[in-house]
Amino acid sequence: MTIQVFTYNEHEEKALLDFLKNGHYNYKSTNVNELAEPDFLRQYNKDLDEAEAQMDAGEYLTHDEVKNYLANRRKRSGEG
Repeated sequence: MTIQVFTYNEHEEKALLDFLKNGHYNYKSTNVNELAEPDFLRQYNKDLDEAEAQMDAGEYLTHDEVKNYLANRRKRSGEG
C-alpha cells in the first residue's frame, strides 16, 4: 500500500517521522521536488500536445463529419 502525506511545516513533518520510527513502520521519505512525473501523466500530456498540434495544422474532423462517420459505421455493422 502506498500513502502520500504532505505536511504543512517542518514541525508536522518531524512529528510524523517520529511516529513512524517509534511505531516500527517501514516508510520511504521523498522530497516533493524529487517526485517524478508518473509515466501515465507524461504520456497523457504528450498525447494532448500532439492532438493540439494536429488541430492547429487543420487535421481534424468537423462535428458533422463525425456524425456521418458514426452513422455509416452503424449501417455497415448492421449489414453483417
